[in-house]
Amino acid sequence: MSSTALAWGALPADLFALPGVYRPQADTHLLAEALDREEVGPRTDALEIGTGTGALALRAADRGARVTAVDVSWPAVVTARLNALRRRLPLRLLHGDFLVRTAGRRFDLVLTNPPYVPAPDVRPPARGPERAWDAGPDGRAVIDRICASAPALLRPGGVLLMVHSGMCGAEETVTRLAGAGLAAEVSESVSVPWGPVLRSRRAWLHRQGLAGAADEREELVVIRARKS
Repeated sequence: MSSTALAWGALPADLFALPGVYRPQADTHLLAEALDREEVGPRTDALEIGTGTGALALRAADRGARVTAVDVSWPAVVTARLNALRRRLPLRLLHGDFLVRTAGRRFDLVLTNPPYVPAPDVRPPARGPERAWDAGPDGRAVIDRICASAPALLRPGGVLLMVHSGMCGAEETVTRLAGAGLAAEVSESVSVPWGPVLRSRRAWLHRQGLAGAADEREELVVIRARKS
């Protein structure tokens, strides 16, 4: 596992985003660094789950990959389409649940920056900008679905790259992926200051045992899993 200094210039600063669409932040940049270490080219079929602005999907497409990007948010799909058109890069954009929209397909590379922020509501929100980050009381509502479906999404030799907060349990993610038959590890990590969402939930996170009363930073991790 490596601790990474984020390259803030790694992603375009001029990406368009409709209101409510998640803009690239520290987690996006960390995942971009991990993507840059993978072999990606014209023979790579890639999938991004939860594409947002399309920043990572476009990064893979710029290296020649055939990229499918899916998001449950219509504004995100429209945003990614506009960014692809501006950069003249081909993306296949799909709206809806990633399992439904990719049924029967296999990929060489799966990228995802899923919702992972612990939230008091048991059910993730059905609308609004919080849909991009709220993920139930343990933050794993979407992470666990991806862990369970990863083997069916990947071709032999395919790789999953997923970023999330260490608050959600990196070891739990590695264990679930290993239990599904993938070789999984924490490949990257970085410590970043808490953002406004975590700061607004400090008391609740402390009561849940997810953070200390004086915590000001969180660990972000990239989980890399490979199908043999």
